[in-house]
This record gives sequence, C-alpha cells and structure tokens, in this order.
Amino acid sequence: MKKAIIRPIVISLLSIVLLPLSIHAQTLNVQVGNVLYQFPSAQTFAMPYDNGTTLTVMGKVFNLSEIDNMYVDETKVTDGSVKVAFSDASAAITVAGNVAKDLTITSSGAHVSIVQSADLASEVTYTLSGSSADGGFYTEGAYKATVELDNLQLTNVSATYSGAAIHVQNSKRIKVKPLNGTTNTLMDATGSNQKGCLYIQGHAEFAQNGTLNVTGNVKHGIKCGEYFQIKNSTINILAAAGDGINCEQFFLMESGTININNVADDGIQCDIEDTDTGSTGETAEHEDEDSGNMYLQGGTLNIAVTGIACKGIKAQGNIRISGGDIAVSTSGNGKWDTTELETKSASCINSDANVSITGGTIHLTSTGSGGKGLKCDSMLTISGSPVISIATTGGLYYNNGSTENLNYTGDTDRVDSKYYSSPKGIRAGTKTLVSGSGNYAVYSYAGGIVIDGGKITVSTTGNNGEGIESKDELVVNGGEIVVNSYDDAINSANDMTINGGLIYARATKNDGLDANGNVYIKGGIIYAIGSSTPEVAIDAKEGKTLSITGGTIVAVGNLETGAVITGGTCKQTSSYTANSWYALYNGDELVLAFKTPTRANSGGGPGGGSQKLVVYTASNPALKSGVTASGTEIFNGEAYYPATATGGTNVTLSNYSNSGGGPGGGGW
Repeated sequence: MKKAIIRPIVISLLSIVLLPLSIHAQTLNVQVGNVLYQFPSAQTFAMPYDNGTTLTVMGKVFNLSEIDNMYVDETKVTDGSVKVAFSDASAAITVAGNVAKDLTITSSGAHVSIVQSADLASEVTYTLSGSSADGGFYTEGAYKATVELDNLQLTNVSATYSGAAIHVQNSKRIKVKPLNGTTNTLMDATGSNQKGCLYIQGHAEFAQNGTLNVTGNVKHGIKCGEYFQIKNSTINILAAAGDGINCEQFFLMESGTININNVADDGIQCDIEDTDTGSTGETAEHEDEDSGNMYLQGGTLNIAVTGIACKGIKAQGNIRISGGDIAVSTSGNGKWDTTELETKSASCINSDANVSITGGTIHLTSTGSGGKGLKCDSMLTISGSPVISIATTGGLYYNNGSTENLNYTGDTDRVDSKYYSSPKGIRAGTKTLVSGSGNYAVYSYAGGIVIDGGKITVSTTGNNGEGIESKDELVVNGGEIVVNSYDDAINSANDMTINGGLIYARATKNDGLDANGNVYIKGGIIYAIGSSTPEVAIDAKEGKTLSITGGTIVAVGNLETGAVITGGTCKQTSSYTANSWYALYNGDELVLAFKTPTRANSGGGPGGGSQKLVVYTASNPALKSGVTASGTEIFNGEAYYPATATGGTNVTLSNYSNSGGGPGGGGW
C-alpha cells in the first residue's frame, strides 16, 4: 500500500474498526517497515490520535507517516514475545503489544538490533528462525530474557554489526532454547573482535531437546560473562579460534550433550569472575556463586583439543564429577611459558584447586609431549563407583626457553623441574621448593590423593611417564586401581598409605609403588611389578619405612630394603617362570591368580638376577605354579580377582629376607 493513502485509511480504521475491536477478541496489527506490532483488543483500551500525525497504542507512539499498513484479524498474541524470521538478506520481526513501547528495534538487511528500555518490567522471549548468510541478532537491556532457536541458520559476515551471530548484551539470566527437534547453526564474522560466535554477557541456561552447532572464527565458540548451565540440549562446537565454551562464575552440566572439536585453545574453561574478591566457594543452589567451579552431573561430553599446551576441561576452581559419560583427548605438545618462565603442557582435565569424582564414566587420552590425563593443584578424591580410564603416549617435554626436545631422555635429576613436563596419567597436589637445593632442599607440600572407590585404569607409555602421582600424601581406602606405566606406576612425594582396595601397579622402567616418604600397607590386595635392579616392586624413600601390617601382596621385583613386616607372614622365592600362571593362597583360601610378565633378565630383572617374587598374606601364604586360572580380569590377562585355579604344583617358599634386593629409594 502506498504511503500517500495511508492517512485516510488510518482515519477510516479508527472511526469504524475500533468499536468492534474493543468488543471481540481481535488483534490490531501495525506494520512499520519489516516490523509488525500486534496489539490484543483486551489490552488496547484508549488509543489517542494526536493532530493527525501520531497514534498511540498501549504506550507505543507511531508516526502515521511511518505506518505501512494497519489491519485487524483474530491472531492470538503471546505476551512478551518477539519473533525474528530471517530470510536471506532480510528479517521479518513480529512484536507483542505489551512490550512494544519498551523495545527500540532497528535493522539493516538481516542484521537486527533490539534494545530494551529501563522501564521494561517483564521477560521477553525472542524466537529466531529462518536463515541468512549475512545476518545477526543483537539485544541489550537490564531484564532477563529467553532466546528460542527454531531451525535457525545464521552466519554473520559483517564486523560492522557486532561480529557475533547472536550477541546478548544483558547481565541477567538468559535462557537459550534450541527448540525440541530443531537443528540450529551459528557462525560469526572474521576480522572483528567479538568474544564469541554466541556471546551472552550474563548467565546462560541452555534447555530443550534441540541441537545447536557453533563455529567461532575469531575467539570462543560460546562465551558467557557469567555462569553456563545446560540441561537436555545438544551443543556441537564445530570449530573455534579460542575456547569451545568459555564462562565465568561456574559451569553446570546436568544432562544433554556437548561435542567440542577443532578448537585452538581449551575445550571448556571456567574462571572466577571477580578475582579481586576471590572465590565465593560453592553456594546453596549456586545462588550468587562466583567460584570458578565446574559441576558435571550427567549427560554426554566429548572434547578433542589439538592446541599447544591446551586443556580439555579447565577450571580455576574445583571440578566435581558425579555422573555422565565424558571423553576428552588432547594431542598438543608442551610449550615454554615466557611469562612464568617454565614449561606448560596439555591435560585432559585440569583444575587450579580440587577435583572430586563420585560417579560417571571418564575416558581421557593424551598423545602430545608432556601431556597429562588429569591434573589438579590441590586434592583429588575418588569415591563411589566411577569408571575412569586414562592413557598417555607422549614423551617427556623439555624446553629451557631456547632449546626444545619433545622426547627428552636425559637424567632429570640434574635438570630444574621448570624446564620439563613429564607425561602422567594423574597428577595431584603441589610440591614447592622453599629453600636450598639438592640434598639440602626444603619443600612444602599441598593437596594429594585419596581413593575410596571406583575403577581406575591408567596407562603411560611415553618416556618418564608416571601413572598416578601425588605431590603430597596418597591414601587408598578402596576401589580397583590398575596402572601400567613407563616410570613409577603409583608415586607419592610424601607418605603413601594403603588401607584397602585392589591395586595392580606395573612399571617397565621403575618402581611399582614408590613413595618419597613412608609406605604403610594395612589392607587391600596389591600386585606390584618393578623393573630391574635397583628398582623394586614397592619402595619407600631411603631412611623412611615400608611398614606392612595387613592385606595381601604379590611383589615381583622385591621390596625396599629394611621393610618392617608385622601382623602377617611374608615369604619369597627367587626362582619363578615368566608368563606362567600362579595361584596365591591365604592359608586354604585362594586370593589371587597372577602371571608374571615377560621381562628381559639382563641386570637382574624380574625372572632372574637378584630380584625376588615376594608374597604376603595375613596368615600363611601358599603358592602354586603352572595352574589353569580364570576369573575376573584385572589387567591384560595377567591377574584375576576373584579367581579360580586348578592343577599346578606347590612352590617352595622361604622366609622373606631382603638380602640382595633393591637398595631402597630407587627411582628417587
């Protein structure tokens, strides 16, 4: 309709339509350019018509010269709704009358901007649909909002218009809903400075069973200025120049699916927002929480990162995993940090504080030099029934700021620790040099590891790779732990205490169990395999104590010199056959079936030389060789527990003596 005849039509409508409009459940539609305002009759009441130039409906003032069309129909209007339908280079916008006066809407082609006034007192739901190869959505205000994605395909190629595909400049709660059954795709502009393809200044809560695909060409895939929460939705970060998802305050995954690939930095990173005041810690219902914590409670999380020294999951606060199916892989090598003047390496899960795991299935893989599966700077606690598998294959990373070596094989005892990063399955706690050096060094310790339950499998094959390392004390009360490592299988920089659980610890180049303090074995079932002399199966620091008061032990490769054995019986045999099945009995009770691994015997490795096969039980150990064994596999067909064994012949055991064994302190 031409602008020249708008005013007579408006006058006619006002004179003959508004009376029935006030009586029937009808809607007044006012079209201004590409924006359609819809006013339900039950809410319109008086509509002042001023001097033939303006019309005011529900507080929204229209200049008649701007109105393209007015008509009445029976469309049902949902209060607080704004619909944006993208179509190639344009966008059609429909606005509910109750919020029309509080929204300033501008658009250029398919780039839409909606600014809320300070008077807005109700939530707005923005429903975005359609597709555009050159469009974007921007909104700002001071009130919470919902953004619904209804089969939206939106690419922003213009740095002029925010650069983000969706930009919500609002510090309140923003619900993001990929609507049930829909697939939505976002991509941002290159050459701009936006913080994310999907940027939300406030806190984002993702819900509903739709799918959202995101590509971040400049920085992060999704960036939230405050917390991030997801339930039910599927989010696929297809690529990002920075992090896949970056948030502050806290990260909470209750259910749903997140897949992150092709990112140049971390998969998911969560930081404390206000570092000046520090962490609030976890709060009830996470109200006003600013902790940098991550809570993984359920759903499916798949992350693959390839960047140098990148992290799959990174938290400035605690990480608490209580459920879900989590798979994280890193392939980037280490690097020299020019600011902190030390090496940094990649890790699948990394916390600046504590990690607590009580449930879920977790698979971690690191292939880069110096890479780690799980790392935290304070306490790691594992309890309940999680299933955890970790594998690292990278070599030891060395870099002194000028020379880099991705597979360093030199003696690290003579290298400052800041110049290298060893590959490790698990590393928890911190060990800090206080004063001195060498034999006169004084250290402070913090954090450590406590394992009460779960099934944990760790494999490290790269040079100098340790399986599980605590930088302070390590305590095992239960669970099933299987470690196959290059360097020490299980290591603690301070005391190690084993009260229970099932432990298989095999090191191909060092000790099975190794503590730089005392070792206290009070219970559990332990199958420990050390390398050739001077390495042993179970080792305490020279001058410290290996105390055995309970449990069941099979040690291939001797015990540390001077072991104190009370409360049970320890026997030995210096002759045993590699790759042959044995059955260990505690009196008449079959405890464990095991097969000593094939080893090279030169230098006194397991199966020959000065090494021994040592067994310990609470009453009187008995051993049979050449048995036919079966049961529940512990590791790689080398041990069964619970087990059955038939046949075989009795092995002559002698009282344990450590003469000719390892020197103690081996590996440290």
